Amino acid sequence: MNIKTITMNDFCSQVTDGTHDSPKQQGTGRFLITSKHLGKYALDFDSAKRISEEDYQKIILRSKVDQWDILFSMIGTIGNIYLETNADPQYACKNVGIFKMGGDQEKAKWLYYYLQSPAGREYMITSARGTTQGYVPLGALRNFPVEVPQKEAREKISDFLWKIDEKIKTNEDINKNLEQQAKTVLSHTLEDCRSSVPVHLGDYLYIKGRIGWKGLKKSEYLNHSDYRIINGESLTTSGIDWNKAGYISKERYKESPEIMLQIGDILLSKDGTIGKIGYVDRLDSPTSVASGIFVIRNTKPDIISTPFIYYLLKSSIFNAFVAGRTEGSVIPHLYQKDFMEFEFPLPSKIDMENFDDLIEPQFKMFFANQVENEYLAKVRDSLLPKLMSGEIDVSNIDL
Repeated sequence: MNIKTITMNDFCSQVTDGTHDSPKQQGTGRFLITSKHLGKYALDFDSAKRISEEDYQKIILRSKVDQWDILFSMIGTIGNIYLETNADPQYACKNVGIFKMGGDQEKAKWLYYYLQSPAGREYMITSARGTTQGYVPLGALRNFPVEVPQKEAREKISDFLWKIDEKIKTNEDINKNLEQQAKTVLSHTLEDCRSSVPVHLGDYLYIKGRIGWKGLKKSEYLNHSDYRIINGESLTTSGIDWNKAGYISKERYKESPEIMLQIGDILLSKDGTIGKIGYVDRLDSPTSVASGIFVIRNTKPDIISTPFIYYLLKSSIFNAFVAGRTEGSVIPHLYQKDFMEFEFPLPSKIDMENFDDLIEPQFKMFFANQVENEYLAKVRDSLLPKLMSGEIDVSNIDL
């Protein structure tokens, strides 16, 4: 395959890094997106602030997002990426890498996949600067070397990968619908037992986190081992991304038996972006968690079901409770005692059984879709280098 290498700045019509201004936050208007709001297939608007139209007009040159723009996290969790496909996005960006594609769909799709390739990830890792919080300088983004096959070949490759992503996106949409149904059922269940005497959630849970003096540095992560670790990057707003989970030594795993994961455990982020939640539906290797994550285990399954606890922790009731505890904090943090003080009406045995009858099939479907998506993502990410190297013949791709 004929491939040439050019810089991103030459491949794109424009590369910017979003506004550095601090627009006044308003209750209405467009959302202001930062790097922490980037998801692969969707943006997380739940924690995003809004700005007025007047402020938006002031920052529009650097912050406006158009169809086929790529958003790329340059700071913190470097490499989170999102491709905007909507014709008229109603949001702006602050301090996030924005690649202006000028409406060129074909180039945007190719760059979107190339940035996620092994070559793209390696370049970003080696280009990162900073110690406390890593970042990729704008100059490094503009000089990013993009391997570019002839247009016909790259169109065929990116279109094939796009079809895999469409299946992943379909599963994501199904899961969003399942979660919305679960929230509705939970709301009705809590409403039906509102006259019950409130109980403390912590009375039904085992809750542990990594002990402070056993703090695990990312520099200790291994390229591979028989022991895994869930960290902030692998605990996403959609749950656990096992493709991003790290590897640690046997010694580091063994030193903290209190946070050795079991199937059925719930994970919840307790620092920074509080409330990211995951469910351990399978364990292929012995696994632990990094600091900043609670391991939550149901200790009274005969009284309260694990799916009920899972959706209660994702509910607006619990989120409002957490917001009240952390509002105004310089560094938001969720404490173990907060679970002991959170109250909710406990459903009767019959109400709990009715809840489980409705939710358990959806609960299983939700995680089956996640497993399929992880498999599809792994296949997709392994295909690009094989197609470019000629290991897989592009002409044999059946669209």
